Amino acid sequence: MTSPPTPEDFRAMWTAARPDLDTSPMDVVRPIKRIEALLTTAVEPLYEGAPLTAPELDALVQLRHAEGPVIARRLAETLGCSRAAVSKTLAKLEKRGFVERRPSPADRRAALVTVTPAGCEAIDEMFPRQLAAEVELLEGLGDDRDRVVDALNLLELVLQKKVKRPRA
Repeated sequence: MTSPPTPEDFRAMWTAARPDLDTSPMDVVRPIKRIEALLTTAVEPLYEGAPLTAPELDALVQLRHAEGPVIARRLAETLGCSRAAVSKTLAKLEKRGFVERRPSPADRRAALVTVTPAGCEAIDEMFPRQLAAEVELLEGLGDDRDRVVDALNLLELVLQKKVKRPRA
């Protein structure tokens, strides 16, 4: 049985097949995708039988510390998700009593979303468990942690300048 191709193998294959392509972005994008997949795999067990899914927790964490009701489209922007995905998540959370949605007096098309006491309870149960798992996953960074954080923040800044978000 042969080993799966390495990232370097894929880049070399593309370079051989299409020497006109700049394959250098693969050096940055591939590890990001792999890291995202590894993080997802690592925290999946936390959500087995839990009262929340990972996307629901992400939404509730934002709502938990908001200074008042949040418009769903602003939540979508903050989370970097589509409005449809956030709307679907909020509908599920509302059905289970974790959030309340009420019409905005300023804009009838918008809903104001707040977390309920039951939602706060669910967050307070799940979020510390997720943080503990993340602490364990990242402890191997050691003294390089600040350097990694700085590099990731730089990457985010560069991408924010280039990515045009659809208007809400």
